[in-house]
Amino acid sequence: MFDYTEIIKKAGILVEALPYIQALAGKTVVIKYGGNAMINEDLKNSVMEDITLLKYIGLNPVVVHGGGPDINAALKNFNIESEFINGLRKTDKQTMEVAQMVLMGKTNKEIVSLINQKGGKAIGICGIDGMLFECEKHYETINGEKVDLGYVGKIKKVNTRALEILTQDEYIPVVAPIGTDKNGQSYNINADTVAAELASALKAEKLILLTDVEGVKNSKDNNSILYAITSDQVNSLIVSGVIVGGMIPKVMGCVSALENGVNRTHIIDGRIPHCILLEIFTNKGIGTMITQEIKPYFEKENL
Repeated sequence: MFDYTEIIKKAGILVEALPYIQALAGKTVVIKYGGNAMINEDLKNSVMEDITLLKYIGLNPVVVHGGGPDINAALKNFNIESEFINGLRKTDKQTMEVAQMVLMGKTNKEIVSLINQKGGKAIGICGIDGMLFECEKHYETINGEKVDLGYVGKIKKVNTRALEILTQDEYIPVVAPIGTDKNGQSYNINADTVAAELASALKAEKLILLTDVEGVKNSKDNNSILYAITSDQVNSLIVSGVIVGGMIPKVMGCVSALENGVNRTHIIDGRIPHCILLEIFTNKGIGTMITQEIKPYFEKENL
């Protein structure tokens, strides 16, 4: 007699996903794509399959990407040195030209092509298109003093009309983190910041940040993963030293998105194949969920 065990397990996975598909149908999900998932070919394909599947089952994914490794390689070819201040690349005119060329001409179109190969219909845009991101010059504050980072931008306004038209149709927008000011000057913008601002403006159901760590770790408890926390807990976790280092701006971006209408935010490990599907459509999920209130989508959801 044929052993149906494995097939039945697969059916169980689909059934587990059903209430999430029902709860999220027609909703927008903003995905910040970066880290190792942009470098490893198998992970690239895994992420693009996940994004394409989301669209086919009724969600509206919007992808925001960085491009640090590609920019670094291009700057090296041009013998241009990079300097980082508080994690942000100091961007002079020459560096800005290279960053814009790489992000819009190479990285963005490679992602679009990969999604299209999986059967999706991706369209690549940047913050200049349709004045998506209206920017002003961003300054960092160090020891109480303003530091000029060059052509690094701060988003003043997000004009979502073009994205709304695309997502309500059959398209998957892929957004490069470049914006412009009222004089037409282009600026490089941190991709995590762009994803949070975009999720807020679109009133997205979810904001998902792909990283190279398992999630928010409790640095005081053997680096155990905090699977679900509320925005009210975040400040105390930072003050007490539980959330530290580069995770702080990611978490604060999530809190900002929650304050502006996003329902759930997630920081997940992009090194895990099909990490997006595992987070969205399984009961346990992976990584860390940050939300204003731990409230289940359905009665039997285990949070």
